[in-house]
Amino acid sequence: MHIIEDNLTGDAVIALLQEHFREMHAITPPGSAHVLDIASLRSADITFWSAWSDDTLLGCGALKELDTSTGEIKSMRTVEAYKRKGVASAILRHIVSIAQHREYTYLNLETGSFPAFEPARKFYEKHGFEYRTPFADYKDDPNSVFMAKCL
Repeated sequence: MHIIEDNLTGDAVIALLQEHFREMHAITPPGSAHVLDIASLRSADITFWSAWSDDTLLGCGALKELDTSTGEIKSMRTVEAYKRKGVASAILRHIVSIAQHREYTYLNLETGSFPAFEPARKFYEKHGFEYRTPFADYKDDPNSVFMAKCL
C-alpha cells in the first residue's frame, strides 16, 4: 500500500468521495451532516491523501488545518472491498504523522452519534481519540460526536 497526496481529480477518488457524500447525507439528519463535497476538500487549508495498491484505490482521508496547532480529520473512507484490512489505520497513522510534523498539539474529528457510526467511534477510540465537546465552528448536536487526540 502506498499513500499519496491527491489532487482530487482521478475518477476512482471522485467516485469514492461521491459515494461517501451520498451515504453520509442518506443516514444523517439534515443540518447534522458535516461531510465535505469535493470542491470543499480542494480548499487551501485541507490536505487530501489516497491509499493505493498498484492502480487500485483502497481509501482516502484528509487533514484540515484549524489553526497553527490544531487539525481536523475529514473524509476518512475505505473502499468496501478493503474494509477491515488495515487501510483506515494506515491512512490515520499517516495523517497523525503529518500532524505531528506540522507540530499540531491536537487532532479533532466529528462523527455521527447513532448506531451506523459505532464502528467509526470504536476505530478512533482504538487509536487513542477521546470524546470531547464541540470544537471550531461545530455546535452541540445530538447527532454528532466529537473526539480529539493529544499529539
